[in-house]
Amino acid sequence: MFRILAIFALVLVWMPSAGAQMRPPEGSEFQLFIENDLLARTDRYYTHGFKFGGGAPFELLQLPATELLEQLAPKDGSDIHLGLFVGQNLYTPKSITNSLPQPFDRPWAAWLYLGGVAQRAKANRLDTVEIDLGLVGPSALGREIQSGWHRLIGAPRPAGWQHQIPNEPAFLVSWLAKSKHVLGSDQGVELELIPHGGATLGTVMTLARAGASLRLGRHMTGFGPDTIEPGGSMLQNMRRDIEPGRAEGIEWYVFAGLDHRLIAHNIFLDGTVFRNSPSVRRRLHVYDLTAGISLRIEAVRLSLTRVRRSEEFFSIASNGGAQTFDSINLGIEF
Repeated sequence: MFRILAIFALVLVWMPSAGAQMRPPEGSEFQLFIENDLLARTDRYYTHGFKFGGGAPFELLQLPATELLEQLAPKDGSDIHLGLFVGQNLYTPKSITNSLPQPFDRPWAAWLYLGGVAQRAKANRLDTVEIDLGLVGPSALGREIQSGWHRLIGAPRPAGWQHQIPNEPAFLVSWLAKSKHVLGSDQGVELELIPHGGATLGTVMTLARAGASLRLGRHMTGFGPDTIEPGGSMLQNMRRDIEPGRAEGIEWYVFAGLDHRLIAHNIFLDGTVFRNSPSVRRRLHVYDLTAGISLRIEAVRLSLTRVRRSEEFFSIASNGGAQTFDSINLGIEF
């Protein structure tokens, strides 16, 4: 994980100094998200997530996302910004060195997807629609990615990927709305409350969610830290469009938050929709507690988040215990 971040950071440093003909079109931006439980030393359940992309001046999956956003968000005449992402999530049972089936623990699963994003911000409100299309099962390359990573860092070899959920095309459509409210200000340091709510529908996930975060800092832009989840990423050039006066100087803030989800379907626990597959009994209520720090210097932004997730499933052998993992977001604006 850290080697990947180092390589990406070098690219970010090099790109501004490259010739103008090498730069992406103005209005583009790149974001990299990596979530992993390496520092928490658990190596289980939701064990790895990767997402890369950002704002781009072309349209693909963003077209249907834009149409849905027009129906869900207030029609106030503000511009709609577009983004495109590619991502992968990996899930494993508690014991990854066990090569036998583990019917009473979380199934092995992977999800590889392409996501189109449409987003609109106005004053203190942000609405985001993301449509993700992809595959679960062996074609999502979970075995290859985790085995290669563990070989690189000298970790135990995952031995049970042959028992993962089978191949199946999958999709989800997500809407997330955020607002922000200044609670106090003293000598340029502000305290903000950022509540959020939304819903996701699809063969991957179907859920409703609500929560809020508090952040304390200086020169704060946007709507809190970006996250890897569908609809969780703010297209960074929007910060300059809607808050040009506050985007000057070094931006920093610390934050803490809660996200609660009411889950009706989770393909990684319930199993595939159209084929028989391993499954466990999922919990209806799941929540995340988060805390972290975000720093932006000119066009480069780095956010670090520690996530504590509640139990996601029931099991005879174990209760599908809570887990801890870390999230890193690295981005650059053009």
